[in-house]
Amino acid sequence: MNAILRPAEERGHANHGWLDTRHSFSFADYLDPRHMGFRSLRVINDDVVRPGTGFATHGHRDMEIISYVVSGALAHADSTGGEGVIRRGDIQVMSAGTGIRHSEYNASHHEDVRFLQIWILPPRAGLAPSYRQCAIPEADKRNRLALLAGPPDSDPALPIHQDARTYASLLEAGERLVHPLAPGRGTWVQVVDGAVVANGVAMKRGDGLAVEDAAQVEILAASDAEFLLFDLA
Repeated sequence: MNAILRPAEERGHANHGWLDTRHSFSFADYLDPRHMGFRSLRVINDDVVRPGTGFATHGHRDMEIISYVVSGALAHADSTGGEGVIRRGDIQVMSAGTGIRHSEYNASHHEDVRFLQIWILPPRAGLAPSYRQCAIPEADKRNRLALLAGPPDSDPALPIHQDARTYASLLEAGERLVHPLAPGRGTWVQVVDGAVVANGVAMKRGDGLAVEDAAQVEILAASDAEFLLFDLA
């Protein structure tokens, strides 16, 4: 087994006043050639957006973009006509494809919104742009892995154009999960809150762990914890 920890405190960090953001991989003005992504997983940004502010309309292309809201509410609008407000536990998937323009604003004028922005490389350029969102009940994540996004044949909550599966879990202290890995696949574990031990590696909020050459990933909750698990070709 090969497991490499990405400590939270070593991530890229920028505080723009309205946005406090931490980058697990190189992004924007943060460039580290050692951390350019993991397999098809290209970006994990842990963003906190202040009340009444947000990302003005801007463009993307040729990327599968997943947003997972941890707290607060995020208002989305895009050039495909997609729009909505996503809240705690909700996810949205935007396939940028041949080009899409969108905005993301804190839907509240009173509280921060925290969300994880995730970019996954598509298998090819030039796909049709699209937008979807849905709510994932907390009961579906309680002491189990809920499949948020993945290829259509994996029966995910929302489909994406890549052989990459994104799971979420709310694991109570002392509980344990085991996720089997098919030969040749790798896993990235991202701790959203709390603390876990993944394949013997202690992890806290904001830590990431790349796992390869393993038959499974075993996660034990050292406290009540929330985490994402990416199963990647």
